[in-house]
Amino acid sequence: MGMTGEDDKTMADSDLLQDPRAQAAVQAALAEDIGTGDATTLALVDPAAQARGIILSRAACRVAGGGVAAAVLRAVDARIACTTIVPDGQDVAAGGVILRLEGPAAGILTAERTALNFMQRMCGIATRTARFVQAVAGLNVQILDTRKTTPGLRVFEKYSVRCGGGVNHRFGLDDRVLIKDNHRRLWQGGDPDRLDLAIAAARQRFPSLQVEIEVESLDELRSALRGRPDWVLLDNMPCDLMRICVAQSRGVAKVEASGGMTLERVREVALTGVDAISVGGLTHSALAVDLSLEWE
Repeated sequence: MGMTGEDDKTMADSDLLQDPRAQAAVQAALAEDIGTGDATTLALVDPAAQARGIILSRAACRVAGGGVAAAVLRAVDARIACTTIVPDGQDVAAGGVILRLEGPAAGILTAERTALNFMQRMCGIATRTARFVQAVAGLNVQILDTRKTTPGLRVFEKYSVRCGGGVNHRFGLDDRVLIKDNHRRLWQGGDPDRLDLAIAAARQRFPSLQVEIEVESLDELRSALRGRPDWVLLDNMPCDLMRICVAQSRGVAKVEASGGMTLERVREVALTGVDAISVGGLTHSALAVDLSLEWE
């Protein structure tokens, strides 16, 4: 679900593989890798050969993408059977088996790299998210993702954030109004210093959407709060100023902190009392987990 529980574009986890965006991405990735055919497998592997294998992790991680890997394998050959050993959202130790698979050896070989490419990226995002969530454990704050995702893979990456215990922010530009400084500078006919009027204009145009506005100072916050936004976004503020903004926003708007969030700093920010902390690095800076497919 989205950060307010109203974002129907970030589907329930069980619906990931029913999403047309996910299905199209799987097909595009396979087409990119296979081209006109898996020449090595076609040359060397008996089409009737059967095999059993495992996908394991070389490092401890939070699992995400097991179902996607299985979908890739089945898309190449529907006779490949996959058994989940560690489900998405759970942790696995180094050397741990995540999936078992059995079926036509040629199909497994052809699907192997695409399946692992999806899954290792997704596990990396889930693992990084889990570390941020753990860093603020015990505090009433959400760890949010952003739109800083890989083009075409957002549906997988936001799912992975949820596997790590994070919460999805906007899926796209159409599911929330988020007024930033560049929007205010180009606000036609409006006073860029009257943030309450910008909020009112946004609400008039899109009355069903939540409205969030970015502020960089206490004066901007006070101007925004007169418009009673749903959320205010504190951009790159020091923690002392965040505490003041949180106190002034209480009962009027929820507060999100953003900008330069690191594992070392995130708990200090959470202790200011903000409701949410957005971290672009959950998706744009996550390292892929080393996964391997081995024959049994």
